Amino acid sequence: MNEDTAVTGTPVTLEWRGDALLDDGLRAMLTGPGAPFERRVEDVLGAPAEVFVRRAPNVPALLADAAERTPDAVYLAFAEDGRVLTFAEAHRLAAAYAAVLAVRYGVGAGDRVAVAAPNGLEHLTALWAALALGAVVVGLNGWWTADELDHGIGLTEPALILGSDKPLARLRATRAASGGVPIVPLEDLHAAAALPDPPAGLPAVPIAEDDPAAVMFTSGTTGRPKGAVLSHRNIVHFGLFGGLGGAVAALTGPPGRRQAPPGEQRAAILSNPLFHVSGACVALANAPMFALKLVLPPKGRWDAEAALRLTRDHRLTQWTGVPTHFWRMLTHPDFDRYDTSRVVSIGSGGATLAPELLRLIEEKLPGVGVTNGYGMTETTGTGTFLNGREMDGHPASVGAAAPTVRVQVRDEEGNPLPEGQVGRIHISGGGVFLGYWRDPEATAEALTPDRWYRSGDYGRIVDGVLYLESRMRDLIIRGGENIYPIEIEYRLVEHPDVDDACVIGVPHPVLGQEVKAVVVPRPGAVLTAGEVREWAAGALASFKVPAHVEFRDALPYNETGKVIKRLLEPPTDPARR
Repeated sequence: MNEDTAVTGTPVTLEWRGDALLDDGLRAMLTGPGAPFERRVEDVLGAPAEVFVRRAPNVPALLADAAERTPDAVYLAFAEDGRVLTFAEAHRLAAAYAAVLAVRYGVGAGDRVAVAAPNGLEHLTALWAALALGAVVVGLNGWWTADELDHGIGLTEPALILGSDKPLARLRATRAASGGVPIVPLEDLHAAAALPDPPAGLPAVPIAEDDPAAVMFTSGTTGRPKGAVLSHRNIVHFGLFGGLGGAVAALTGPPGRRQAPPGEQRAAILSNPLFHVSGACVALANAPMFALKLVLPPKGRWDAEAALRLTRDHRLTQWTGVPTHFWRMLTHPDFDRYDTSRVVSIGSGGATLAPELLRLIEEKLPGVGVTNGYGMTETTGTGTFLNGREMDGHPASVGAAAPTVRVQVRDEEGNPLPEGQVGRIHISGGGVFLGYWRDPEATAEALTPDRWYRSGDYGRIVDGVLYLESRMRDLIIRGGENIYPIEIEYRLVEHPDVDDACVIGVPHPVLGQEVKAVVVPRPGAVLTAGEVREWAAGALASFKVPAHVEFRDALPYNETGKVIKRLLEPPTDPARR
């Protein structure tokens, strides 16, 4: 917001309005007294928050409940060898793991158990076991270098470090490897859990819902990653808010919307890493809550054709991922060879959906429901939903407030802003984290006294939905004009010969900054910088048209599907030029 912009009008708060879309019968069935998604306001860590009444007391209770309600439903399916694991089997295995962690390694309540490994049976079971003991799981990024792993280990001081595959080799190259903390291969833990007399259930450890459950590191596109501490309440809330939002979207969708086959188990690929909110919470909350089958793809980089093959072979009912995944799948030359008829929903997050992608989804998968979520690690992925009416009427937005969530846009002094004003996005609700591990200064900066999370994003509220303008560090100020890269990126990816695009600011001696576009042409296309600028000028003001255009074969993405813009920026140190 420019300094000379007057703040006038009534401050706006976004709140969940999905109840209004339901008739009285459906509302009573979903959210009425005694219903699965009944809600009320309670005190949460000293601040009022709307919560779900019928919620599990902690995360391990979700697995125990699933093992009782749906014991024979498939929890995990492994693409590499065809194995499957039911919820009852997962419960028994987690109990055995917990016994080994407690007896052999002395893990107890409050201890940290760090894991650096690809997604897999042993990885996920270790998370369940540690949580059942009241320990705090630390999700170490499996692609981190030894130095980065040392940062995460040094910050959280785990009692035990678990690893497998390439991350295990990097763990053994860390300073921590010589520091006395056991580094145990997950395969060894799994073998040790083959007990002659395994326990009948998870350990009876008292766990409060606001106890720490996990340390999830921020994506680290700037500076050292911070360890966001998520509670048991946060993870349980993730499943419930998503369940209610999805149910309302399915019940109020337009005519012709795809429906799940009657009696068929819902299924999705577990593509997001378990060290990230979107992977861990789906596996720990959504799957046991709603008997969702998770298919683990072959190890290695994500592959569009492999995802299409799994869609056919495992009769997937939903796709989850980031926009880049969907672009690759929908434009794959062999798309039509694979049966995608059972896919009824697409869920995304981490980036807004370009209008061209939405049009492509409707063309290739007519009637599929699309939901794009806006949230972050610090809010356990909760924030806003874009689906249904908002998707039709405001496709460039990130949607309305998710269930139990409140959203405000505030100025830098913390004052809520009226409709249309751009400011810092603030979020409150049951998904807001406890704080940053051993970083009270950063925690105080991120959380207001009444537990609103101050995000690092700019946005504006219009017609009841949130528009994401840019991350604060991405804002380009050219000659006093604020330029939000996302608007330019939207325009560029609609060019028929552009496969991907990113916009950054580069220094200018007079203007301060100029706009630079980094463009990935579609395979076989020939583009010039002049053509890119001409395309942008067809829809944007002249000061937003890229002054510089660079062509690349690919953009640098991190593990959560976000472009690492700092890798595109020119070096600031003259010695590096």
